[in-house]
Amino acid sequence: MGDQRSLPVPDGLDGERVDAALARLFGFSRTRAAELIASGDVLVDGAVPAKSDRVHAGAWLDVTIPPPPTTPMPVAEPVPGMAILYEDDDIVVVSKPIGVAAHPTVGWTGPTVIGGLLGAGHRVSTSGAAERQGIVHRLDANTTGVMVVAKSERAYSHLKRAFKERTVDKRYHALVQGHMDPLRGTVDAPIDRHPSGDGRFAVVAGGKDSITHYDTIEAFRAASLLDIKLETGRTHQIRVHMSALRHPCVGDMLYGADPTLAARLGVSRQWLHAVSLSFEHPVTGEWMTFTSDYPADLARALEILSDEG
Repeated sequence: MGDQRSLPVPDGLDGERVDAALARLFGFSRTRAAELIASGDVLVDGAVPAKSDRVHAGAWLDVTIPPPPTTPMPVAEPVPGMAILYEDDDIVVVSKPIGVAAHPTVGWTGPTVIGGLLGAGHRVSTSGAAERQGIVHRLDANTTGVMVVAKSERAYSHLKRAFKERTVDKRYHALVQGHMDPLRGTVDAPIDRHPSGDGRFAVVAGGKDSITHYDTIEAFRAASLLDIKLETGRTHQIRVHMSALRHPCVGDMLYGADPTLAARLGVSRQWLHAVSLSFEHPVTGEWMTFTSDYPADLARALEILSDEG
């Protein structure tokens, strides 16, 4: 049973579309209002409206807001291809393969880093939400490379603080379309959810501060290989910033990449790899650096570009 809300339409909204009236009265986005109408969770004077219907002053709007979906718990099963780069009593560092999320989320039913570690018998910290215990940072499911997971409570606290205070050095390699101008630079542009509400993120005024430094490693005819350092760690940050510069990651169709180029290079996901991660060990204080080689699909794309001259 969801949250039930009822309000009369005030005089100031007489003649408004029902989705616009819902947004004004209940604080929904227009997209969310349209979803509730489409699912039959909105009544106008007891009848199910279309989102384009108009309301009149004094009509009663009855809204049922469904409870949020429950986040699934991790499934403890080994993840093929997930390599352990380092492990001690406090941390475990992995090289995450393609198609693996950091932890379970609503709508994700595939393998996860946390589930893979548990399935292989590794202990993880019990700090954090139940479905993401030990996870102190994330990579997109189809972004490969280095991740660190906390095993002890002291490691979890230390690493969470280090990521928040930006004392962790995160390096990525990205193959982007075209050639950067200038070849080296910084993108300082705020990011938030895309106004469309379709799951994408975008550069949005008033969004969260997001800073990406890039440097061109090699320029090919159709694409450029970049070394990227993140100061912040927003969702899809590199993908959004590169797309905003009109140089999306090769294969990243969600953010405007050319499918023809991706097909020619045999890339079926964004060409983005977390190549290294450096941080202070949470207990010993030693500065540690871990690296991950390119997986086969990304390496093959570079070979094709190199062969083209």
